Amino acid sequence: MSHNTFGHLFRMTTWGESHGPAIGCVVDGCPPGLPLTAEDIQTDLDRRKPGQSRFTTQRREADEVEILSGVVTDAQGQQVTTGTPISLLIRNTDQRSKDYGEIKDAFRPGHADFTYWSKYGVRDHRGGGRSSARETASRVAAGAIARKVLGPGIVIRGALVRIGRLAIDRSRWDWNVVASNPFFSPDPGIVPEWERYLDDVRKSGSSIGAVVEVVAEGVPAGLGAPLYGKLDQDLASAMMSINAVKGVEIGAGMSAAELTGEANADEIRRGADGKPHFLSNHAGGVLGGISSGQPVVCRFAVKPTSSILTPRQTIDSEGNETEIVTKGRHDPCVGIRAVPVGEAMMALVLADHLLRHRAQNGNRG
Repeated sequence: MSHNTFGHLFRMTTWGESHGPAIGCVVDGCPPGLPLTAEDIQTDLDRRKPGQSRFTTQRREADEVEILSGVVTDAQGQQVTTGTPISLLIRNTDQRSKDYGEIKDAFRPGHADFTYWSKYGVRDHRGGGRSSARETASRVAAGAIARKVLGPGIVIRGALVRIGRLAIDRSRWDWNVVASNPFFSPDPGIVPEWERYLDDVRKSGSSIGAVVEVVAEGVPAGLGAPLYGKLDQDLASAMMSINAVKGVEIGAGMSAAELTGEANADEIRRGADGKPHFLSNHAGGVLGGISSGQPVVCRFAVKPTSSILTPRQTIDSEGNETEIVTKGRHDPCVGIRAVPVGEAMMALVLADHLLRHRAQNGNRG
């Protein structure tokens, strides 16, 4: 299986399966001299790991990361990057492969079972192997390193803005409450509604989709390139690569089709500091594929978890019609844990573009 690497100058290669002994990644292109410890990475991994509430899978994984290469202790006693590949290891400790024994020859509807088997002639039925959302832990680990490259001036935050038909009230948006509820919701008022709704979904053995919004503030103007190196192009590719994502939009996104030219154009004035000041941000911080200096705003839709207890019609590898029930521990709304994954992918894209910008333009901008 090829195509396991993402990025150009700042590159991430992930490896491992959902029910293998471990998963991990190799990050290449990280500049030398950046402070980096396992604790720096663990903070982000802890936000993604399963089993933290009744609204996510009850698989219990500590997701403890080990740095195997690419760091050294400097003269001041600080662990820093060396500029060489950084290899990260996350051991799987709570696999229950027996849950999948009954479906090893049948294709789960909505999953990658049939397409993997069609392409490779073999598939890992244990939790989906590489197609499992378990792989995203490696992305979050790599994203923590990308944040180091970006520095403290660029702040990336994500939030859940919709579960099913229940959307947040944007007038109540408060970043400070995102970490204090199990949904990464910026609207405290929607939390009780989501709790009742997801309890019903979970008890019925079904699942529901969600929408995640990721915002990067402090992004300098000039990242990205016209035509085939657009910042928004790479962001769309990054978010669409996340498991279960079926739609991506930048800024106003699909809603831009409902706007007039006057309403959609982000007018510019001279700010009090003498710098350009935009009166709106329908473009999501990207114009002509290049960052404008405004917040970069990306939104993506996550489909309902395909592994549900409701019997579904399918076929097996011999072409026989059958019925399937997927046992095991699954997220009633996998979109919840996609929030830190979306942040990580935003960080990876921005770090890559920052290094590409410096390579072409030096210190300009």
